[in-house]
Amino acid sequence: MCLYPRGGGTGAKVGKSVEMCKGGRTKFSASVERAGGIFFVPSRGKKEVFLARMIARILPLLALLLLLPAWAVDRKELRPRRVRGWVRWSLWLPPLVLLALLSVTALSESYTPQADLWKGRLLTLTLLAGVPLAVYALLLPLRRRAVRLVGALCVLLALLYGFTLGWRQLEVRRIDVPCATLPPAFAGYRIVHLSDLHLGTLRGHADVVARLVDSVNAQQPDLIALTGDLVNYHPEELLDFVPQLSRLRARDGIVSVMGNHDYMGYHRWPGPADSLAAVRRLQEAQRAMGWHLLLNENYLVRRGADSMAVIGLENDGPPRFPALADLTKARRGLTPGCFEVFLQHDPSYWRRMSPSAPLMLAGHTHGMQLRLLGWSPAAWFYPEWGGLYEQSAAPSSDPARLYVSQGFGSVLLPFRLGAWPEFTVITLRTH
Repeated sequence: MCLYPRGGGTGAKVGKSVEMCKGGRTKFSASVERAGGIFFVPSRGKKEVFLARMIARILPLLALLLLLPAWAVDRKELRPRRVRGWVRWSLWLPPLVLLALLSVTALSESYTPQADLWKGRLLTLTLLAGVPLAVYALLLPLRRRAVRLVGALCVLLALLYGFTLGWRQLEVRRIDVPCATLPPAFAGYRIVHLSDLHLGTLRGHADVVARLVDSVNAQQPDLIALTGDLVNYHPEELLDFVPQLSRLRARDGIVSVMGNHDYMGYHRWPGPADSLAAVRRLQEAQRAMGWHLLLNENYLVRRGADSMAVIGLENDGPPRFPALADLTKARRGLTPGCFEVFLQHDPSYWRRMSPSAPLMLAGHTHGMQLRLLGWSPAAWFYPEWGGLYEQSAAPSSDPARLYVSQGFGSVLLPFRLGAWPEFTVITLRTH
């Protein structure tokens, strides 16, 4: 992978410097003409294999999901009853066929719209076949077969809801954030926080995005903040939704930052110039809609003599994700003591950031698109995965706060259960 920082004039040459970031992260750099930030450009190296071959990465887990429950049911239930013939074939044939299709897809994975549609449908069938059978297998210690069947059926119905209606079930969250250092003129200031639209997955569903825009505009926000992952793999995913997204309105405008998917690192581009051009197209499309794209930059909002700085940082995640935030550059030109709201796609940056800020908005986790009784598997990977978090501070100052949106869209396949599509109305308050 190559990282392209902003700078250089027309026809600037691509450099080849390489350095190691903290934590062992590799940072490749080069300069390009008005690139507007730092970009990922896939090369034929190990980084591309990690980013691009998504099915290959999860294939071992999918194989376990398909084969282990079938083996358990066969061994614990069918063999003791000496069941043979079509019953055992009906148990083993679906997982074996799905595993074969997944393996072929992993070996020749591509990222065209048609390929994405195929992978989404294949993963949907895999989950519908594997998860209910896994639940049935886990309930094998129970003697009553009817209980096992009811359990598996309930899980199947829940999955079907998530695949058909759950990803359309928009939720509007509302939170008040008290800030001791908030200028009085900004008391009651309303920010709508949107994240992770992943428009490629919503292809053919412009009505869903139109309903989102209508709901956001109905809040009459002072500011709309988008924290990255506008697309999955291609800037062209945005094109069908420009008429809807261009209707977003806020008193002080719309600000956005880049997410890991927005650097186009999940697609095999013919060469660095193609990847760079794709990132530019996405960035220019946002600007053409009137959005203020912040690439380690700040956006000042004024109310009389008071002001508030919205600071947009480029994606900065754990190893194997883009690590591109430049806090010093992003704060350039701000006066000391200016109230700051930070935008960052990856919530893990909050713990690495120094000094801390009274409020940071992030996304990225999606809540793993699954939330049950307040718990999500996202908690296995991110300490802060959804909602409002605080770190204590001195009594006279604001604690460091982070709000993580569970996002609106989904990757590869439209599915949400419990972690419904959302946006959040954040109202700033003084103590």
